[in-house]
Amino acid sequence: MERREEEITRVRIPREGQMLGMVEEMLGGGRFRVNCTDKNTRICRVSGKFKRSQWIRPGDIVLVEPWEIESNEKGNVVWKYRKAQVEWLEKRGFLKDF
Repeated sequence: MERREEEITRVRIPREGQMLGMVEEMLGGGRFRVNCTDKNTRICRVSGKFKRSQWIRPGDIVLVEPWEIESNEKGNVVWKYRKAQVEWLEKRGFLKDF
């Protein structure tokens, strides 16, 4: 069998109120310590639906939506990027802060 390159179908770009982050540490209970592009480290949680369908590990690039209250300290992980998507983001300069 030949190994096929992963295709990029769609890449979610951060919208207003969202930012990229790199998972630093797993804290348990669906929570992670994430280093965000605005230089803040947040404790982020993952919703149950997303948690069951995606495995998130340290070093993964994720899309973070900060909370309205305690926005510099807490947030939600709303998307996890795959390897090909991370490469696309790197080529376009979205990950220059990491």
